[in-house]
Amino acid sequence: MSTQEQKGTNWVAVITMMFIYGMISFVTNLAAPMGKVWLLQKGIDGSNMLGMMGNMMNFAAYLFMGIPAGKMLAKKGYKFTAMAGIATGFIGVGIQFLSGKIPFAADGSAVTPFCVYLLGAFVCGFSVCMLNMVVNPMLNLLGGGGNRGNQLNMIGTTFNSLAGTATPILVGALIGQITKETMVADVNLVLYIALAVFAAAFVILSFIPIANPDAGSTSEDIPVLAPLQFRHCLLGVIGIFMYVGIEIGIPATMDLWLSSANGPLMTSGNDELVKNAAKIAGMAAGTYWFLMLVGRTIGAFIGGKISSRVLMSVTTATAIGLIIVGTQVTGVAAKMVVFTGSGFAMVQVPLTALLFALCGLCTSIMWPSTFNLATEKLGKYTAAASGLFMVMVVGGGVLPLVQNAIADKFGHMVSYIIPAAALAYLFVYSAFLSKPPADIDERVK
Repeated sequence: MSTQEQKGTNWVAVITMMFIYGMISFVTNLAAPMGKVWLLQKGIDGSNMLGMMGNMMNFAAYLFMGIPAGKMLAKKGYKFTAMAGIATGFIGVGIQFLSGKIPFAADGSAVTPFCVYLLGAFVCGFSVCMLNMVVNPMLNLLGGGGNRGNQLNMIGTTFNSLAGTATPILVGALIGQITKETMVADVNLVLYIALAVFAAAFVILSFIPIANPDAGSTSEDIPVLAPLQFRHCLLGVIGIFMYVGIEIGIPATMDLWLSSANGPLMTSGNDELVKNAAKIAGMAAGTYWFLMLVGRTIGAFIGGKISSRVLMSVTTATAIGLIIVGTQVTGVAAKMVVFTGSGFAMVQVPLTALLFALCGLCTSIMWPSTFNLATEKLGKYTAAASGLFMVMVVGGGVLPLVQNAIADKFGHMVSYIIPAAALAYLFVYSAFLSKPPADIDERVK
């Protein structure tokens, strides 16, 4: 029996894990809006693709750390892995903070400090990969497993979504209007918050006894790539790559589009919209993440009644429709509630922004649904498949980068062909290709 089970729920540990759950989303969602800080500097020169490089570096870390993080968890335990992730996150955010202290080159180029910022984003990626690996099973353990453990994880996802909602809003509010004078120092408050939470979590967790995962729970070592022999798993692993690219690409590219110099707000002729372009863009992106929170809440109620296959088919088809319509109505005005820095106000935005934000309702259920479909009847191969899913989170860096390379050349709306195509893949997978093979029960013995 674990220490938690003997003494009851360790609420200090639970609350610490909740904050870490939020920090995963906070640090991950910081990369894309931070790109706006660098966008107009010499050497970056307004490139949407370079503006998305911080996000790319953050997710690229999963490619290198996904499987090692799983091995660290198995060999060193929950507490060691969590503390290693927290310490790494503190270092990564610290490097991003220091990037704002490095002077530009004599010719005004920001390339050197920008590269330091990218290094910080990459280090943060190692952190969130380790924390992602540990936080779900750790909360389950602290809750004693079963329904109680699941309940704590559901609460954790709420913290995750709230942090994801707040990050682009806070960064946008701090930046205001993006100019060549916009610097990392303008968002130091966000970095200070991240550093403080990581430091506090490390100190608190160091005093909390946490049980290690059971050693030797499997009778055989499963090769890392073994689950890919099953078609529904192979295609589902690809689906996770697509999904994370969709989840990040839709709001991040919208944020850059709304706040760009040739975007609908900066060219509106309305002084208030021009002055608060970054704030409005941040709120629009934040609305997407808030709707993901709403969607997860709804999904928790209907997930037991509607199959993952049906949920995926309906939501992917709906999201494709929202993107297609959204790209065609950029000139149609709509109203949205935005945070102004001192309160809330109703401002005018393109209808496109509202439609793209609504995609958050659809994407909210896609990770668990894809996971369920890809691991159906996998049995002993499920753990190995989970490690592969963590590696394929790199799609959250690759697809938005490609999307914004297209945006640089052909425009932001054309770039949405990337998430639309990825959604089409997920629709075909869920509707037609996600059923396990008929002989799977024999093959997993």
